[in-house]
Amino acid sequence: MNYLLGFLIQLILYSIVWLMDEYTGLLVCMIMGFISGGILLFALIIELVEKSKVPRSYFIWMGVACITPIVVATFFSIVYEGQFDWIDKG
Repeated sequence: MNYLLGFLIQLILYSIVWLMDEYTGLLVCMIMGFISGGILLFALIIELVEKSKVPRSYFIWMGVACITPIVVATFFSIVYEGQFDWIDKG
């Protein structure tokens, strides 16, 4: 239940950023998704090399933090059909 709640809170926060400004929303989602994904990948590789006492919940939370911005960016990209305002202004 805690993971679902964390997912929903992130979903709401990223959606608010998207609704305020699509360009900022896309950048925040992409940056946060890649940073958290990189940290998760690095932690998993280190865990394979040498076992640590990091709880399993850390990896689940990092997975949620990595997946949520990707889900939000995908959803809003589908809603806007890839026709963002900031692309037309350029």
